Amino acid sequence: MNRLLLVDDDAHLRFAFKRMLDGDRYVVDEAPDGPTALAMLQKGRYAAVFLDLRMPGSSGMDVLSRIRETDPRVPVIMITAYGGTEEAIEAVQRGAYDFVLKPFEVDHIRRLAEQAVQAYTLMTRTVEVDAAEIGGSADRDTLVGRSRAMQEVYKQIGRVAASDATVLILGASGTGKELVARAIYQHSPRAGKPFLAVNCAAIPEGLLESELFGHEKGAFTSADHRRLGKFERAHGGTLFLDEIGDMSPGTQAKILRVLQEGKIERVGGHAPITVDVRILAATNRDLAQLIAEGTFREDLYFRLNVFSITLPSLAERRDDLPLLVRHILALGNTRLGKNVTDIPPETMEKLQSHVWRGNVRELENVINRALIVAAGHTLLPESITFGEDRDPGLPGGKTGEDLFDQIFTDLRARFESTGVPMLDVLEREMLKRALSELDGNQAQAARILGMSRQTLRKRLDESGS
Repeated sequence: MNRLLLVDDDAHLRFAFKRMLDGDRYVVDEAPDGPTALAMLQKGRYAAVFLDLRMPGSSGMDVLSRIRETDPRVPVIMITAYGGTEEAIEAVQRGAYDFVLKPFEVDHIRRLAEQAVQAYTLMTRTVEVDAAEIGGSADRDTLVGRSRAMQEVYKQIGRVAASDATVLILGASGTGKELVARAIYQHSPRAGKPFLAVNCAAIPEGLLESELFGHEKGAFTSADHRRLGKFERAHGGTLFLDEIGDMSPGTQAKILRVLQEGKIERVGGHAPITVDVRILAATNRDLAQLIAEGTFREDLYFRLNVFSITLPSLAERRDDLPLLVRHILALGNTRLGKNVTDIPPETMEKLQSHVWRGNVRELENVINRALIVAAGHTLLPESITFGEDRDPGLPGGKTGEDLFDQIFTDLRARFESTGVPMLDVLEREMLKRALSELDGNQAQAARILGMSRQTLRKRLDESGS
């Protein structure tokens, strides 16, 4: 049960507020002034604070600043009877989650409480920066980060998750758009129902409609049986359409119909089928530019962009890099059977100084590659290699970085369509592909992959290659 704190000098208001929220989902504690509230926050953990902006003897703005200093994760909702004033605007600029006007609307207060608690839950799930986490377990679906930019993302997720609105998630490749989609789903009323993801760029155009809408037997040459598409399989749940900007105009028209009418038709079918699916979409492309070029439907854009969340690049959240490194290490240790727990300052400095054009996905590639070649418990600086560090020994001028990125992309597409775990086969694929491109030259393959020839032979024996 989540605990909330109400700070207001009006006893009648506190009584009414408790009646609105106190019960099965929340426990509401009261404070008549700022000093009492700060003392209570020191002793207990609260998922959200409702704070009066103007109180005799204490300033709500000062209390807000103190809360932000001690625990910036706690959402603070300012209470004001002076709607539209400069103070309310300043409060939000100084880190308040939102503000609410007196007198209260019950539904609005309940909705704000739910959104704030969801945002707090996301922030407190972030992996702690300590070695115990690296050696322990980690959830690959966890959003990681405590930077101001990521706190804004958590706030937006909290605001939209409980609704059934379509959400457009924007951001460069590798910023974690699918993680945001999963977080919205996990905090929505549809949690527990199906969540299915489709990468619109990874599936050939001729197969995408069948993947989304299914097909009838005989719809095309290889259609020897009826097949349900993602929309029917996600009925009652959520469908995530990744890289929506790469969808053909014909498929766009059919997606628009689903959003407008809630109905689909299987390929080769003629009977409309009603589906109840929440759509979350993502793209790294400039949809406004695509609309201007005539390759993306403006009406579909407006249907998708009911609510949008823009993800920051890794450069915009560089303070989160140590957290991300430790989180990726925890995942990699589990998947690859490693026990790398020590990150020397020199290694972290090397990672911090790199320009991460590929964002978190590039960071994940670098850390996973370092784990593959790592020996012992320490992530040494020399195990961290970037594209410019690699030996350009592959045919066609390709580097080991190119090889890794190509394989990672191939495995990602395979995972999206089949569910085969990527990291479970990554090392084997790296070894096999390097040897294939180098005509079996083990010495050159070992140099490209950043390991000794003896280590390469050992890995080949272990993988049965």
